[in-house]
Amino acid sequence: MQPLHLDLRGRTVVVAGGGPLAARCSRELAAAGADVLVVAALLCEELREEHGSGRVRWREGTLRAGDLDGAWLVHAATGDPREDAAAASLAEARRLWCVQPGTPGAGTAAEPAVVRRDDVVVSVSAGADTGRARALAVHLGQRIDSGAAPLRRHRRTRGRVVLVGGGPGEPELLTLRGRRRLAEADVVVVDRLAPTGVLAELDPDVEVVDVGKTSGNHPVPQEEINRVLVDTALAGRTVVRLKGGDPYVLGRGGEEVLACRAAGVDVEVVPGVTSAFAVPAAAGIPVTHRGAARCVTVLSGHEDLDGDDLGALARLSGTLVVLMGVAALDRLAAGLLAAGRDPATPVAVVQDGWSPHQRTTTAPLADIARVAREAGVRAPAVVVVGEVVTALGPTGP
Repeated sequence: MQPLHLDLRGRTVVVAGGGPLAARCSRELAAAGADVLVVAALLCEELREEHGSGRVRWREGTLRAGDLDGAWLVHAATGDPREDAAAASLAEARRLWCVQPGTPGAGTAAEPAVVRRDDVVVSVSAGADTGRARALAVHLGQRIDSGAAPLRRHRRTRGRVVLVGGGPGEPELLTLRGRRRLAEADVVVVDRLAPTGVLAELDPDVEVVDVGKTSGNHPVPQEEINRVLVDTALAGRTVVRLKGGDPYVLGRGGEEVLACRAAGVDVEVVPGVTSAFAVPAAAGIPVTHRGAARCVTVLSGHEDLDGDDLGALARLSGTLVVLMGVAALDRLAAGLLAAGRDPATPVAVVQDGWSPHQRTTTAPLADIARVAREAGVRAPAVVVVGEVVTALGPTGP
């Protein structure tokens, strides 16, 4: 058997049959862009919906030779072996390839098990053993999703930028799409808080650009990061901007997207697990909990808050999560207290969340700045203010 991938866009494909099998074939063919003509006496509910939506055409009756005029491919999917064989004979007489999905191994063409990931299509055939083919396809799909498959382009195309949210630094919390995009990268521009452990999985010739920032030390300004992303993509390379957390949650992802768009560079954003929720979870703290908090506010510790801002935050009954908040802890606690927040409000500072060095420091709002200072708490850490801190009992050490 010679495997081929067919471009069916705008081409007529005839499906004989009106049951669930024909519905599956029609749906997949329509998704591939084919002009689908279903020939059947009756349509099952799913096919009626497809017909009603305009995705397929329907001629009532049994398949005739005239139905194949202008067709490029035939699917004999009536569910009746004799009717399928008759449809296959009509297709053979017209020198049309015919798939008989209800009878594996029959027909002049066969449906493989297919894995689709963006523009990558992998098809697997195992003769009449369709279960074996499906199992192999699932395995190959998992390899692709894990980033273990070689996905980098060998033919240079238009460059692009992909902002990948890496989560709180634990590689296992990086999304499948994020891993797949990393496997496609020619250049990776990485933050300090990103899951840098995955960089060891990259091909040796993938360029890694470290633009990591620490508290009070920004060696690579944001404007320079934007320039690196744009210039590298314009040179025809695939650039992955690997960030900690989520690109759109206090990650300056919006600024990078705007810079790419202004330069005419294709840009994609892959969401990540934000540290605002993942790091408290690592310490056993739910950011919302029945009876403790129904809402959560995420705040940057780098923001300069005035009295009105702190007053509004102090009046909130939900949880306050502060990213990059260690340096601002004294100012934040004092401002919330001055604005009327209960001094006994529980506060947790979770340092190095999801790492082997993770530790949690807790104290009432009135004491948290002093306790954290005495404990030597340092960045990176996430501050959680609210009753959720003790909602599930004592937090970890």
